Amino acid sequence: MTIKAEDVKRLRDMTGAGMMDCKKALQDADGDLEKAKDLLRERGIAKAQKMAERSAKEGAIIAYLHQPNLDLPPKVGVMLELNSETDFVAKTEQFQKLGREIAMHIAALAPSVVSRDDLPDEVVERERKLLRAQAEQEGKPENVVDKIVEGRLNAFFAQEVLLDQPFTRDEKKTIQELLDEAQAEMKEPIRVRRFARFRVGAE
Repeated sequence: MTIKAEDVKRLRDMTGAGMMDCKKALQDADGDLEKAKDLLRERGIAKAQKMAERSAKEGAIIAYLHQPNLDLPPKVGVMLELNSETDFVAKTEQFQKLGREIAMHIAALAPSVVSRDDLPDEVVERERKLLRAQAEQEGKPENVVDKIVEGRLNAFFAQEVLLDQPFTRDEKKTIQELLDEAQAEMKEPIRVRRFARFRVGAE
């Protein structure tokens, strides 16, 4: 089918994808903008997953101090190691902005770890047992208890795990999805390796 140039431009404005990618997605979606948008997102994530297999040993240390009142000293600070495959990408404004946005997110939501793998098995198992006991005390049917536990466990991960948390500036996407999008745009693996969050007076 014939794809209108204005539709290609509109899809590009909506997604930030390249013109040729937008045109192909529209052709594959029979001109449906929403379907084309979903296709672009799926393809971007697929590319990001392939990039995840590549090493990311370069990058930068990003520092952020939270100072809501300029008359008072900062009370919260974050140091973040954000990795890329090359220094060329690490020094770009886009990479630095991404690092700052993630550091600001960490300052606001205070995750405990970067990924689920960083949570000790005993912590996850203890939480799972507590959630199961809670569901059983609520009188939930046995055949749905497992689903309820998994749903609540995912909510626990979204509280404690950086990559699972909804991004503070766009809660429709997680930090992992934010990184996937950045990888697709920068065409390199982008990873949060570690972070430290400091708050005045905290242990």
